[in-house]
Amino acid sequence: MKASHTIRPVFDDPNLMSAAGLVPAMMLAESAGLHDLLTERVSVTSPNAAVKAASVVGGMLAGADSIDDLDLLRHGGMGRLFDGIRAPSTLGTFLRSFTHGHVQQLDAVGAGLLAGLVGRVPGMIAGAATDQGLAFLDVDDTIREVHGYAKQGAGYGYTRVRGLNIQIATLSTPLAAPVITRARLRKGNTSSARGAGRMLAQAIGTARGAGVKGHLLCRADSAYYGWAFVGAALRAQAWFSVTARMTKTVTAAITGITEDAWQPIKYPHAIWDDAEQRWISDAEVAEVPFVAFTGRRKAEHVPCRLVVRRVKRIQPLASDGSEQEELFAAYRHHAFITNTSFGIVEADQLHRDHAIVEQVIAELKDGPLAHLPSGKYAANAAWVALAVIAFNIARAAANAADLAKARWATLRRKLINVPARIAATGRRLVLHLPTHWPWADAWEALHTVATSPPRTATP
Repeated sequence: MKASHTIRPVFDDPNLMSAAGLVPAMMLAESAGLHDLLTERVSVTSPNAAVKAASVVGGMLAGADSIDDLDLLRHGGMGRLFDGIRAPSTLGTFLRSFTHGHVQQLDAVGAGLLAGLVGRVPGMIAGAATDQGLAFLDVDDTIREVHGYAKQGAGYGYTRVRGLNIQIATLSTPLAAPVITRARLRKGNTSSARGAGRMLAQAIGTARGAGVKGHLLCRADSAYYGWAFVGAALRAQAWFSVTARMTKTVTAAITGITEDAWQPIKYPHAIWDDAEQRWISDAEVAEVPFVAFTGRRKAEHVPCRLVVRRVKRIQPLASDGSEQEELFAAYRHHAFITNTSFGIVEADQLHRDHAIVEQVIAELKDGPLAHLPSGKYAANAAWVALAVIAFNIARAAANAADLAKARWATLRRKLINVPARIAATGRRLVLHLPTHWPWADAWEALHTVATSPPRTATP
């Protein structure tokens, strides 16, 4: 492909726009209650807070990852389609007016909006809306690197990188891609497990409020191995699945597993043996009854299952040409505690699927969390809360457009950043979109859902 003519660019058309997908996406958010929730719950002193917050969310949906990038909303015919678009300097001042309490108000808006979006697009929690359904709550955190000494709260965390810590809880089902139930900005040197119990309790409340009626399985890695996380799951009558640290009690329990208790599992490079009807694999699983947190008071001891996966180590032979026979030298062991009723192989597979939260973190870092744009801590916390709202709107738009498993960057390319020309006929605006757009059907499906009347509950 090459240019066929001499081209002279002229930026002079006031009726063009580069992000026509913002129209149905923001209409969907509005029908789910975004503006009403912002008006009712956010009491920040800045005037027209709801309009400004919606402007930040719209910019994030279109690809903005800094305050200056929000200027992409002020081009061409955007002002004809949206009311209340503000300049980046105004939005930056708005974000800096937030306090910790105002950020919590944004969190409440995000929880209410998620419930509204699920009401408009039930497929967001497909498979979890019945009593026999299943949903997963995954909690993890990440360090977002920052530069300069003016960033409030920045510090060196477990990655030895100077930054701020972001803790995230996601909700997914076997049939639906993850949405975010809660996110929190923390100081850079904060330990992963700090506040884990409260975080999980809030995430469970948001999930239930969004319509999850089935079983909830709360998953986390070894950083969250402790009573705070597990206790919060038990108090909410939820299942837990948490990677165990290799403490003396865990190591002793693994050592006590007999050799005939190990079962081969389907794992990378596993081979199915038709004759024996089983997997031939270097990975095996076993389980043993276990009581976790015996160092705490007796009421906080947790009887559960300790499920262990072992994988053969690739190691050189000993000096005499023989293999080392020590248990932990021959195998790498990965253990987790759980109170689920699944079979051992299925429990192991479901626990490994906890890595889905890493996908969400990657999508956020490829979008609005590429930067934490302000030097003020509360402004960055508000930015994170608004990024959560934008992410969930994008997931709702994806489900409405029958692109349920598409990632955020894909959604921006296919649905949001679609060029269009605005024309007027009578009292109606018409969007002229590109002919032969490959995802025109998906765009129109999203527009249909966004403009359809809300569903009414059957008595």
